[in-house]
Amino acid sequence: MASSIETIQKILQETIAPGFSRLENELAGVKVDVSSLQSEIRRLNDKIDSVRSELKAEIHRLDDKLTTALEIRERLAALEA
Repeated sequence: MASSIETIQKILQETIAPGFSRLENELAGVKVDVSSLQSEIRRLNDKIDSVRSELKAEIHRLDDKLTTALEIRERLAALEA
């Protein structure tokens, strides 16, 4: 009985163990890829935040110009009246 168990263990080690080893290696590669993607996502998020800040600043500048233009128009209208 012991030799049958040993034989089964040997068969399992020869057939299943290499598969597990390959899966472990592939999983390690996937982890590296995921980590790389996470870094890229963080980098892109930083760029998006930067563009968002620039866009907000530009909108505020345009809003200030529009406010000034409206004030000038109102003053001109008052002078004409």
